[in-house]
Amino acid sequence: MTLIRQQDLIDSVVDALQFISYYHPKDFIDAVYAAYQREQSPAAKDALAQILLNSRMCAQGHRPICQDTGIVTMFVRVGMDVRWQADMPLTDMLNEGIRHAYRHPDNLLRASILADPDGTRQNTGDNTPGVIYHEIVAGDKLEVQLAAKGGGSEAKARFAMLNPADSVVDWVLEQVPQMGAGWCPPGVLGVGVGGTAEKAMLLAKQAMLDPIDIQALKTRAPQNRAEELRLELHRRINRLGIGAQGLGGLTTVLDVKVRDFPTHAANKAVAIIPNCAATRHAHFTLDGSGPAYQTPPHLDDWPDISWQPGDRARKVNLDTVTREQIADWQPGETLLLTGKMLTGRDAAHKRMLALLESGEDLPVSLKGRFIYYVGPVDPVRDEVLGPAGPTTATRMDKFTRPLLAQTGLLGMIGKAERGPAAIAAIRDHQAVYLMAVGGAAYLVSKAIRAAQVVGFPDLGMEAIYELEVDDMPVSVAVDSRGESVHASGPQFWAQQIEERALELD
Repeated sequence: MTLIRQQDLIDSVVDALQFISYYHPKDFIDAVYAAYQREQSPAAKDALAQILLNSRMCAQGHRPICQDTGIVTMFVRVGMDVRWQADMPLTDMLNEGIRHAYRHPDNLLRASILADPDGTRQNTGDNTPGVIYHEIVAGDKLEVQLAAKGGGSEAKARFAMLNPADSVVDWVLEQVPQMGAGWCPPGVLGVGVGGTAEKAMLLAKQAMLDPIDIQALKTRAPQNRAEELRLELHRRINRLGIGAQGLGGLTTVLDVKVRDFPTHAANKAVAIIPNCAATRHAHFTLDGSGPAYQTPPHLDDWPDISWQPGDRARKVNLDTVTREQIADWQPGETLLLTGKMLTGRDAAHKRMLALLESGEDLPVSLKGRFIYYVGPVDPVRDEVLGPAGPTTATRMDKFTRPLLAQTGLLGMIGKAERGPAAIAAIRDHQAVYLMAVGGAAYLVSKAIRAAQVVGFPDLGMEAIYELEVDDMPVSVAVDSRGESVHASGPQFWAQQIEERALELD
């Protein structure tokens, strides 16, 4: 029998969640660096450099890799010979660990969990509850696998109940381009095959927690159908040319992980869930000897690379920029933004549109302004604002045309592509959409010089801020004529890969 104390489990969860908020796994760093070294697309190579630099900065500063510090998922294996010294149920202990981890005063993490999901959507304030699965197993230990999964990548999950004769590969290759870049590639794709509908989704989620080892698999050759699927999907997805941040390039997935399970003769359940460029997961085991603490990596594990915008980057003064000036910006061009911008996400956009429809004034004028799709982390110590990377822009597509038409808004900043309706609205109103790199939130925050809430303070991290920035790096993703780099980039690089028979491994 092993006696496990309540506080040991809580402390272990706190340590693991804090750890993964600012340390990438070494296998991820190695895989991204390998992708950076072989990348031939300048835009994708630039994005990979920012991701690697941001990762090193977070490891040094112990601040979140991404402003979206995730929804916590845990897979807990409880040995049958474990005894407890506790006055809380197991789920409550785990949630207590989440609560303390996310409100840690030295490294505040963003609370993103909303109760009453189809109603008031009220923030719980401490990122609880987590999504927790228990399994009773043989043995006298407690094993915990946990992940902090960002909403942008979770939103791209896909499921299908295929017919037994249908091709898993064909279905996945159909889905991945439709996922766009909102999941912040490159990352790991988890695939679950078999079981029932919910089992396939769990398999896909668990698969993402496995180590990145695709190169080792290529060396030793596959030994079963799941490993054959891994190799084929890894090769064929990367040949799509989607690339880092969806800008077009040689690496879209760093690895594909496949788990399968026996299934009914009439079914073939298949699920895919991507893990993003802020891949965060950890594992620990309690054996009764005390808390389990993660082992910090050495800074030598990170490549020594630098990122600079280059001499060709155009400097933009947000306080004086005009519609005539933005008409000269070219797709893919790098800009350095200085001056004041506004922020706003889903809740703020919904509320602004309601005010416009009722004829009421907005809390702040959008005329001639840029709005940044971001929900920042609260600051600590001497920070003006915590990590503040972009959120997925497509969620704001349905608000784009009325805001451009009624407010005089000049442009928007976010991550990933815009949909056809938003692109048409941008073109019709001679506006512009700029892209910041998802997965480089701490790097972006270093450009912020001042921040204040100017609208909807009750929305917490979704309130409207006014930010003052200095040389914040972005790229022109949709220009004033409606040309999108997220359409042209992958198309060009898919053609290059095919015509030049580029080596992707």
